[in-house]
Amino acid sequence: MITKNEELPLWEQFENVGYKEGHPDFRILQGDCMERLKEIDDNSIDAIFADPPYFLSNGGISVQSGKQVCVDKGDWDKGGTPEYIYEFNRKWLGLCRSKLKDNGTIWISGTHHNIHVVMRCLQELGYKVLNTITWQKTDPPPNLSCKYFNFSTELIIWARKYEKKSHKFNYEAMKQLNGGTQMTDVWRIPAVGRWEKEQGKHPTQKTLRLLYRIILASTNEGDTILDPFSGSGTTGIAADLLGRKYIGIEQDKSFVQLSLARREAIEEADTRKKLFDKMRENAQEATVLVNHMREKDRELALHTGITYVRAGDSKGSLLVKEGFERLGYLCLHTNGNEPKLYKLKSGGFRIWTAEALRELGFSAENAPYYAVLRFEASKEINFDQEIDLHMKKYTQVAHIEPIRYFISIR
Repeated sequence: MITKNEELPLWEQFENVGYKEGHPDFRILQGDCMERLKEIDDNSIDAIFADPPYFLSNGGISVQSGKQVCVDKGDWDKGGTPEYIYEFNRKWLGLCRSKLKDNGTIWISGTHHNIHVVMRCLQELGYKVLNTITWQKTDPPPNLSCKYFNFSTELIIWARKYEKKSHKFNYEAMKQLNGGTQMTDVWRIPAVGRWEKEQGKHPTQKTLRLLYRIILASTNEGDTILDPFSGSGTTGIAADLLGRKYIGIEQDKSFVQLSLARREAIEEADTRKKLFDKMRENAQEATVLVNHMREKDRELALHTGITYVRAGDSKGSLLVKEGFERLGYLCLHTNGNEPKLYKLKSGGFRIWTAEALRELGFSAENAPYYAVLRFEASKEINFDQEIDLHMKKYTQVAHIEPIRYFISIR
């Protein structure tokens, strides 16, 4: 049972099992979300992430760590009647709307089991739907029945409180994460990794990579984030790492304790850095082409504004495969020395013959075909990281790395 002192600021009003001395910006209220939501001040929350029951625990099977498992998550996830599912979602969404600030937004994850009802409730309650994000998991489990397409996605609805009042959207940060182009509503992000379960696991745990993007997109440092179905506290961990305040609500005491253990773990600097680095990694992040060139070729590349890498020969060679077309930046260097970073021009790349490159003075002599990329040679981007080469010799090697290794995303 919590106590509340109305005379104190929001972050000093609550005391409960989820509060730890020294972490005033990370709080979890244990109990039923419908009741605990009533205890949070109206118009006090900047953003909400909610992972409500999907109501899919019906005795089905799935695969986890290579083994067949039952998909039943717990009694809280067992399907009820359509009327019950509708009333449940309408009630908690109504309570959440009253807690949001006028410019606040809410994110709700789901699948076809619940997301259509959620959408209906949002519209009935006066929310303005902004996007429906498709989270495409890069490593989905196989479909054992072989009677359906493989389930590899979840949907995330993003909505604001009012139809005609503006909301926060860190457009430039999302654009930078996407290699300098507008981020789409399809996000390719891996599911939860083992590194996220060191303190324990939750049956419906979300990945930090997903929450990192959501929080970075729709909040600013110091903002308050609410998760009414806190689970293992992933939203809170991501919020804390990004300098946001957090209130979670969780009815299961064991998951409250798991959340607190995860929060305690990031007090260690090494753990915090590890999680932050992992949180920022994902398959959709802008990438950098590290092009290892002999000095003569590098000088010519800077003069002409083009660079090249092997596109194929009888030995296999490069790296022109899925993901290559998403390259946003180029790092030119010789033996790891004097690296220079440039932004690639739009338009992808073209395949040239070795003869065509040699006519321009390049030393194309290791393969019959090359991928040629154009870049902004007059706009060098400063960075101070060292280049970690796997091969320090003259072969055109494309080494793709997340841009976070080169540019600090703020």
